[in-house]
Amino acid sequence: MSSTAMIAGTGTGTGMRAAAARRFGGPEVVGIERIPKPTPKRDEVLIRVHASTVSIADHRTRSRDLPKGLGFYGPLALGVFRPRKRVLGMDAAGVVEAVGDEVTGFAPGDEVIAMLGAAFGGHAQYVCVNPATSAVTRKPRNLGWEEAVALVFGGHTALAFLNHVEIVPGAEVLVNGASGAVGTAVVQLAKQRGARVTAVCSGGNAELARSLGADRVVDYSVEDFAAAGESYDVIVECVGNAPFERVGQSIRPGGALLLVITSLHSMLTASRDRKRSGKLVTFTGAPVSGVDLATIVRLAEAGEFRPVVDRVYDLDEIVEAHRYVDTGRKRGNVVLRIG
Repeated sequence: MSSTAMIAGTGTGTGMRAAAARRFGGPEVVGIERIPKPTPKRDEVLIRVHASTVSIADHRTRSRDLPKGLGFYGPLALGVFRPRKRVLGMDAAGVVEAVGDEVTGFAPGDEVIAMLGAAFGGHAQYVCVNPATSAVTRKPRNLGWEEAVALVFGGHTALAFLNHVEIVPGAEVLVNGASGAVGTAVVQLAKQRGARVTAVCSGGNAELARSLGADRVVDYSVEDFAAAGESYDVIVECVGNAPFERVGQSIRPGGALLLVITSLHSMLTASRDRKRSGKLVTFTGAPVSGVDLATIVRLAEAGEFRPVVDRVYDLDEIVEAHRYVDTGRKRGNVVLRIG
């Protein structure tokens, strides 16, 4: 993911409101502060943010609640004594307010959506992004800010993994965790590519999965898809409980296991599993550009990709937003209305 989005610029400017965390912990560590407004560099655009999302990535970064085995590496990536990234938010929808001298293709007044990546910064009134290295594109004309931003985190991540494989019409794709931000996007994008999609989620989310295009739904509380004897060309793992040793036999020869969420053990054994089985096993996403993100925008404008919004919170309700995401029960996206 891109590391080019920044929450602090070189100039002082006027202040802006942002949700910031000065220590790790529960939702209550996040508070509203006034911090310097960023100034765009020569190759950046300054976006006045209208909406962002509170994602599982924000939960993990704030709480240091990482997948199994990654706890040791948490301080190195996230900060030792305090958060390295005080202002979270991996995505943004807003209006370009200013552009650097070297920027082409964007101008003040453009309505855009952007994937900020591991640099975060979306939970603030302004953020700077380099459109040459980050996925930035124009907002869908038929969607409001809250729906538009709900395309970004899940859509970007889904593309990053699906771009590893060629999905031909009739291919069998299983999505484990089909009701989250990434899962709902994978279901739709796989269906767009002609796949027959099996969605694994709770019974309560079965109708949502079907409405997004799933041909079959497996209620994980009733049935273990890995023990059912079915096989798939691609399994997309969005939960963290389907390592290769559990689901490898459910993947057809030459198929793929795309590990969106996984443990350190699965990361360390991915190369070995790939060589022994002849099946693709990967836990990293392929690069996604603004052109790729624009594909999702075109699908959304055509009514062929639907953003899934569970709840919307105002910036002043940031603690409640984090608290809800912490439950692990959100459907699609939790949107944060910035202003």
